[in-house]
This record gives sequence, C-alpha cells and structure tokens, in this order.
Amino acid sequence: MAGVTVSRDGSITTVTLNRPEAMNAFDASLAAGVADAVAAAAGDPSCRVIVLTGAGRGFCAGADLAHLKDIVVARDRSRARELVTSATRIVQTIVSSPRPVIAAVNGAAAGGGASLALACDVRIASADASIGAVFNRIGLHPDLGATYLLPLLAGFGRAMELVLSGDMIPAQEAHRIGLFNRVVAGDALLDETYAFARRLAAKAPHALERARRSMHAAVRLSLDETLALEVDEQLALLDMDETRDALLTFIDKAMAR
Repeated sequence: MAGVTVSRDGSITTVTLNRPEAMNAFDASLAAGVADAVAAAAGDPSCRVIVLTGAGRGFCAGADLAHLKDIVVARDRSRARELVTSATRIVQTIVSSPRPVIAAVNGAAAGGGASLALACDVRIASADASIGAVFNRIGLHPDLGATYLLPLLAGFGRAMELVLSGDMIPAQEAHRIGLFNRVVAGDALLDETYAFARRLAAKAPHALERARRSMHAAVRLSLDETLALEVDEQLALLDMDETRDALLTFIDKAMAR
C-alpha cells in the first residue's frame, strides 16, 4: 500500500501514514490504504492493539491540496465523493475495530487528520503536536466525523469555537480541553505509546472489545438502554472461560492477602 507502512511488535500493530513530504495528507488511494491496513489489523486474532501515527513531523494534514485542486478545477463530483467517502471509511474502521486504537500524534493533525486522531480510543501527543478543525480556512465543511467527535470530547461550546474559528491549538491546550489524553516529550512519544499499548495488550481481549463497543454505543443510547446493554455484555463475558479464569485468579489473590 503506497503511503502506508505497517509494522508489528508482538501483539501490537502500527499503521503509519507515510507521506512525510506532504505532511501525510491523503488522496483517495492513501485513505483507502489506511482503512485497509486498520481493517486487516483489526481482523488479525494475534493483534491486540493498533497504533496509528504519522511519519516525519506531521500526523496528518487532512486532504492533499494538490489532489483537491484537481477535483475543484475539473468540477469532478465523483472524485470528490470518492475522496471523502474513502477517508470516512478510515474513521468507520477505527470505531468498529474490536481492538483498541491509539493515536500517537507526532505533529500537526489538521482538518481530516484531526478527525482521524479524534476517532481513536486514546490520543497520546508529542509536546510539539497541534490539532485543529481547519476546514473553513479553505471554504470546506467539517467531515470525517468532526462535528460528532469534537463536541463529544470537548463539549459543544468549545467545539463550536474550534469549528468556526478554524484555529490550530497546541498540544497542552488540546490536553486541557480533552482532545488529547496525554502530552509527552517528542522523543518519548513512541516509547510512551507502546508502554500503554502493552498494558492494554496484556488485558483480557474480549473484555476490552465489549467495553469499547458499549462505550461507543452508549453515547447514542438512553440510560435505560445503556443499562440493559451492560447487563447483556456482562453476562456474555461471565460465560467465557477467559473471564472466569481472570476473575477467579484475581479473587484468590485478593482473599489470600
């Protein structure tokens, strides 16, 4: 897959957007390649955690401007739809993955690149990183889930400000308002990300899968629907040998203290 690098470290799969000369901006081909790579990792039973990052000094600058220019000049609606829908599939693939997805935000995450980071379960960012819904700087509408993800993470008022202003905000401010989970020194980003990924990889995979699925569902459900879903998932896990083994081991250790 041109522009995408996939690597494995034990049970952790890293998908890297690899167009550093273009700040990892995507055209339809690159977007499809990233979605395919995430989907392949998500479907691999030996993979426990997926890390998404960018090569060079940027995470992802959103859509490739040269590609966009060609589409606009040609008034090519079919290519425009292909670009947006192929990039949208990355977000859909991340959210539907049974594996936790961690964004290692190594630099600017702008426009659609911000949406990709926000779609991940956890965002660990370099102190040099920044993020912004910059769509209206070039007259475009937020996409790839930005109007859903920003209010969910930062609250409606702050999200509205970010969408209307088109501002890029630095890592520490993004952390303060909930867009980044952690901010670390740039040279420690991957070490910190993989340390956290290894913690997740050591946990019971079905418990993680069902918990993240319920968390995603809960933001669209009522409290009563969420409570019912939690009961169903808890009972399903209690039927699994994996859960019983982990639970009995924990209880035996606790009672032995």
